[in-house]
Amino acid sequence: MKKWEYTFFHVCNLSVIVTGIVYGWMRYCMTPTSEFAVVNHPWQPHLQHAHILVAPFLVFCLGHFWCRHAWTNWNSRIQEGRRSGGNMLWAGVPMIVSGYCIQISVGDGWRNTWIVIHVAVSLLWTIAYGVHWVRHRLANSPAAPAS
Repeated sequence: MKKWEYTFFHVCNLSVIVTGIVYGWMRYCMTPTSEFAVVNHPWQPHLQHAHILVAPFLVFCLGHFWCRHAWTNWNSRIQEGRRSGGNMLWAGVPMIVSGYCIQISVGDGWRNTWIVIHVAVSLLWTIAYGVHWVRHRLANSPAAPAS
């Protein structure tokens, strides 16, 4: 794969992670400054919109990486990064589905259920992404032993 493809994926992924964490912090950890405030922070709606706008780019990247990276490496029996990459794929599907279900849920009960699922699998995704990236960097560093 080309360097720009990896760079675009990392930019999309980090954008989704950062906007999601900051939005979640504003939504659940902050208190409104006024008793009449609709949001906890003036930037809260902007972070939510940014998160929703950058997430489809990550979804497209995942489809692209599935074809060009994951499936190719799986078929060629490459062992490096298989477990962390597989964990990313297993967390990615419910992360994407729950993200869309949050937006279309009408009842509070279902919305809260999807939010819990989305946050849980997004944390798993973020951990798997970090592990996968670190393992890749260590394996490709100049000090890595040649196989």
